[in-house]
Amino acid sequence: MDTRTSETRLRIERLRDALTAAGAHAVLVPSADPHLSEYLPGRWQGREWLSGFTGSVGSLVVTRDRAALFADSRYWAQAEAQLAGSGIQLEKMASGASTIYIDWIANQLQPGEVLAVDGQVLGLALANALRAALARKGITLRTDLDLVQAAWDDRPGLPTEPVYEHLPPQAAVSRADKLARVRTAMAGIGATHHLVSTVDDVAWLLNLRGSDVECNPVFIAHLLLDAAGGRLFIADGKVPADVAARLAADGIQLAPYDAARPALAALPAGATLLVDPRRVTLGLREATAAGVKVVEQINPSTLLKSRKTPAEAVFIRDAMAEDGAAMCEFYAEFEASLARGERWSELDVDAKLSARRRQRKGFVGLSFSTIAGWQANGALPHYRALPESFAFIDGDGLLLIDSGGQYLGGTTDITRVWPIGSVSAAQKRDYTLVLKGTIALSRTRFPRGTLSPMLDSIARAPLWEHGLDYGHGTGHGVGYFMNVHEGPQSISKAIAEPAMAMEPGMITSIEPGLYRPGQWGVRIENLVLNVAVETPENNAFGEMLEFETLTLCPIATDCIDRSLLRADEIAWLNGYHATVRERLQPLVSGPALAWLLARTEPL
Repeated sequence: MDTRTSETRLRIERLRDALTAAGAHAVLVPSADPHLSEYLPGRWQGREWLSGFTGSVGSLVVTRDRAALFADSRYWAQAEAQLAGSGIQLEKMASGASTIYIDWIANQLQPGEVLAVDGQVLGLALANALRAALARKGITLRTDLDLVQAAWDDRPGLPTEPVYEHLPPQAAVSRADKLARVRTAMAGIGATHHLVSTVDDVAWLLNLRGSDVECNPVFIAHLLLDAAGGRLFIADGKVPADVAARLAADGIQLAPYDAARPALAALPAGATLLVDPRRVTLGLREATAAGVKVVEQINPSTLLKSRKTPAEAVFIRDAMAEDGAAMCEFYAEFEASLARGERWSELDVDAKLSARRRQRKGFVGLSFSTIAGWQANGALPHYRALPESFAFIDGDGLLLIDSGGQYLGGTTDITRVWPIGSVSAAQKRDYTLVLKGTIALSRTRFPRGTLSPMLDSIARAPLWEHGLDYGHGTGHGVGYFMNVHEGPQSISKAIAEPAMAMEPGMITSIEPGLYRPGQWGVRIENLVLNVAVETPENNAFGEMLEFETLTLCPIATDCIDRSLLRADEIAWLNGYHATVRERLQPLVSGPALAWLLARTEPL
């Protein structure tokens, strides 16, 4: 048993001690914070601290004699490795949206026993589902216990880095205009107040950014709006005086971070509060005064920020070009170095690609931790090379690189796979089938308002034809100098809901994949923008949308099995490469330009 595993067992035992002392029989530790964020500040990384599993999504359940971690297929190999020897069993979920752990808990506990979960990090929608399932079995749910706090003596505090403004020209819509649009939506449903708790909604709405979460330019805060003003609940010292003054000019006053619950409790009788049940915690909902009417609907800001304006789209295209130029510079350096016989590791790829991005105009930081996976590591969709565990790029095979940047004018996310040395026919076949999926969806036209999950099968069809598939979604929404994962749209197998309707201005990834555990992985990802298709006036079939491909970087053509591509697919790829060449040629020179020209030669 190594030191890490021993520490994991000790932490689980400390949690069990706290569990027993509280009179509970099981505890659920979700991957969540009081804002239901995907990526968490250190203070709320309790699931990772307890289990040693570092994936961004997963739920831990600990009973008095068992412990189980629930994760979807993106993390199975990673979880099995990181949980080895810990005494925590891996329970495999079909998708990240699965809640099978609710049934598992209900089957583990007996009538009259108690499940504890911290209500301050438990989503309202999840709480309702959990409570209903447990009630059927006579199991009690306690949400007033933070057992992680009881077990975690040196738990980190709140982040302290200051916030800053996202300024024009990149901030193309003013704070006042955004607030006015949200208040119009509030008035439309009769809401006098609106609680915004998700950190990306708060940051977008106020044109503020921060660094409380790695790779996401957000900060920890709640926002309570009324018809004329609002209060931003944020830790003392995080908002500079000049920024606070400009917020005040727009009617936003500062309040202590921990004052959000008392403020909800103090709302006047007769008030109507708008909350998003998927974006607010049970703890905040239960803090609301009894005489207040609560309306549960999606945050207006979530829908508004998903639709980028034409002015924002201009800056996004510029950011994509800067990012593409960085990729050309990196790949030219990488291939020339390999040709000289120099040895690279996955860590080198991460460091040198990041260095190239830092040189580009408007770059602020990475949009997520770079995934550089050689051969078998490329078969782990959320792999990350670490100093204690990485591979050297030796021999023949496939190198998968999934990376992205945060720019003042946009957020990028791109995956490319490059053949190193000689690649097998099987690898070329897998690569080409994935490419066919990327092309198929990229070319699709669809009626405005189409629910995004309906598009998922288009990218999978070329793989399904050969009995193949992948476990993750095909595409996620992307923010504007904001979180790289954004809703409400999701091109996936998720159950479609009205809020997932595709609208002009939405940015979404297209990233089908194929993974051979222990061998190699393939994923080809571009970001696309929903744009209107020109149709005849009074078209009886309504407005149509199509995708504008935003990502600008060559796709490796020397890994293609050309017998699997149709003429129209080759034409799309040649057209894409012509656009990449035209857009990036003015931004690169020397070896990078030579590499770009060679890699964009038509098939």
